Amino acid sequence: MGDLDYSVVQQCMHCGMCLPSCPTYLETREERNSPRGRIALMRAIADEELDVTKEFGEEMYYCLGCLACTTACPAGVDYPKLFEHARAEIEHQGVLFTPERAFWRWLTLRQIFAKPWMLHAVGRLLWLYQASGMCALVRKSGLLRLLPANLRNLEPSTPVVRRHFSTELIAEVERPETTKHRVGMLTGCVQDLVFSDVNRDTVEVLLANGCEVITPRAQGCCGSLHAHNGDLEQAEIQARRIIDRFDLDSIDAIITNAAGCGSHLKHFTHLLRNDPDYRDKAVLWDEKVRDISEWLVEVGFRKPTGDAPAQKVTYHEACHLCHGQGISRQPREVLNAIPGLELVELENATHCCGSAGVYNITQPEQAAKLQEEKVACIQRTGASLVATANPGCHLQVQNGLGDTAVVKHPVTLLAEAYRAEKNQEEGGA
Repeated sequence: MGDLDYSVVQQCMHCGMCLPSCPTYLETREERNSPRGRIALMRAIADEELDVTKEFGEEMYYCLGCLACTTACPAGVDYPKLFEHARAEIEHQGVLFTPERAFWRWLTLRQIFAKPWMLHAVGRLLWLYQASGMCALVRKSGLLRLLPANLRNLEPSTPVVRRHFSTELIAEVERPETTKHRVGMLTGCVQDLVFSDVNRDTVEVLLANGCEVITPRAQGCCGSLHAHNGDLEQAEIQARRIIDRFDLDSIDAIITNAAGCGSHLKHFTHLLRNDPDYRDKAVLWDEKVRDISEWLVEVGFRKPTGDAPAQKVTYHEACHLCHGQGISRQPREVLNAIPGLELVELENATHCCGSAGVYNITQPEQAAKLQEEKVACIQRTGASLVATANPGCHLQVQNGLGDTAVVKHPVTLLAEAYRAEKNQEEGGA
């Protein structure tokens, strides 16, 4: 288990409180597919009673990493650390190696999501493919049949890439009329390419609440994708790179609007614990990272006024926001403050939607089952609007819902309310 402190493996009391919260255990009812079972396997490996095998590797990649077990656990087992270190050991031992898998890991983790310029280049190509009509032509022509099955099944759900990325929509420094706070803005990777409008909305909301916003260029991926997929070495490189983009002493907070990123970004202290040059910087970094809803409630955000048509909204809790960061109340406070919105609570709101990073690519059947369950719960609310705060969840839920409802980030709904308020004031002037 690498250099993981053995005491972390010992934390589990084997009480079984995690079992009802685990999607894979509920699906199979197999002990090995539960958090308790996985931790037992990890401990046996740490005690040198078992070897790291292909079967162990497959088991750890069957886990969604949704962290629902951490919320349920009375002993406070640090499952995220166990999960990431187990996957790192699996990759180190090479028990899942195939040439094809190695190629895709190199291309995605060490190239596209490691180099900001390459990520943007791929984004431009995808945008051109979609905007030129080539996408529709390829689908009609039957050329997709030539692709491997996993890519062929993935293509229809490929997210629509925005024409303008975040740096085209957001200036490096933006100031409100009266400055109360100074914050750094994280643009992300998927968020930057697919949801740059959400990043713009985030900046507008921050400005409306007296925040000067600093958005450094060429931020790239924070390393969350790498850490969750067993590449801790590259995750450390990404962490150092993104820390260097910000002047930590000059800002009050570092804002993220993507739950999966935020959960990772708040644990750089552990990730860089063995790096004497970055250890202290990582501690300061962790102290300053805030989810956008967390920050808004912390500073007492301004509630929008004005009239708006009545609309039902329900809230899907992204796993890495509610379980990974313990943030559940704050997004609801934001939604409840918006004129016209009626928040209808969602059954099993904290259950995973099946996105789970790249789980819907690597485990499509299990992901589809979770997506179906989530969509059914949403449809029972009668809401025409779904709020969620993670790009993967956004895409997974929207793909499942189709045209029956619209998915938006809570900060987008707040930004829209501020804009409507301004329009009403100008119209009445």
